[in-house]
Amino acid sequence: MKRRYGIPSIIVCIIFLIQLPWTYAYGEPSSEETREILQQSLSIVEIDHEIERIADRQKQLDKQRQTLSIQLQEQEDQIHTQQDRAGAVVRSYYTGERDSLLMTVLGARSIKDLFILYDYYQIIIGRDQAVLDKYQDRYRTMQQTSAQINQTSAELSELKNNLQNQRERVLALQKEVDGKVAASGDAAAMQKLMDELTIYWENIGIYEVKRYFKALASAMQNLPQFIQEQNGGISTTGTTYTIQIGQDELNTFLRSQNPIFKDFAFQFDKDRITASGQRDQLQLSIEGHYTVENEPQNSIRFHVDKLVFNQLELPDTTRRMLEREFDLGFYPQKILSFVKATEVSTTEGILEVKLAISF
Repeated sequence: MKRRYGIPSIIVCIIFLIQLPWTYAYGEPSSEETREILQQSLSIVEIDHEIERIADRQKQLDKQRQTLSIQLQEQEDQIHTQQDRAGAVVRSYYTGERDSLLMTVLGARSIKDLFILYDYYQIIIGRDQAVLDKYQDRYRTMQQTSAQINQTSAELSELKNNLQNQRERVLALQKEVDGKVAASGDAAAMQKLMDELTIYWENIGIYEVKRYFKALASAMQNLPQFIQEQNGGISTTGTTYTIQIGQDELNTFLRSQNPIFKDFAFQFDKDRITASGQRDQLQLSIEGHYTVENEPQNSIRFHVDKLVFNQLELPDTTRRMLEREFDLGFYPQKILSFVKATEVSTTEGILEVKLAISF
């Protein structure tokens, strides 16, 4: 069950944190055992939130499926009527009725009669085509709705499995934490630490983490312009273009975008990117990598492989949630509209993107 805390609880939490020794509030926990218990308890909180997100999404999809089913029934009723009309048109051509009409036009005795009959013929043929086109449109719409229902049903089935897996994961983790707390020697004190950590995380921590991600996502929107302004930032060999960004250049750029990055820095290593920093009692470390993505559009997407908050690693559910909510990638076609990214790599101190002309 999701817990909500009011202002008095937050104040108590902050007072409690101030009274704790620096080894915990909020630096490295006093022991590896304590750190592990707190990390697992934080994971339980975050996986619980993921379960809530999945359940909410299930409700949305189920409602969407019901609406689509109603639309499909209405479309089926409409297409039956349209089908009869289209069938009558097709039969008229098959039996030669339209040929007889054409012969009547061709058999006109005067130019004036010819034009009058031809106008009638054009009107009839035009109406026939409109009937056939309307039938085809109805049929395509019905197929699309049916495909949407199938896709929604498949997503619901996948969500159901995911929900079950996450619930089993929470139960197993909770059982493990309960055992460690009982064996800690002071279960009451450990439980209090866990409760206060939960209060701190849900009322302060998650919002601070999101604040950094939001600032990063906003800054990345301006990265293409920054690259264009750098001398030597883009080089070309034949039809291949290369973008190189140094970690020092990127850090300078980020600090020009937002003062939050004053004590925050990116570091490029082989096939790995690390971003970390510390402000007041908040320590944050993000580790990830870039990939080239072509859907829904060509881009360099950042994937969070590891996320550590105040020495406590957050679970994969939190990483995926932040990836969905904040776009930390960038789009090479905002730099050169006629190219697309084909390869991205990192080496010590350098991020390199290969581009090719997009036909």
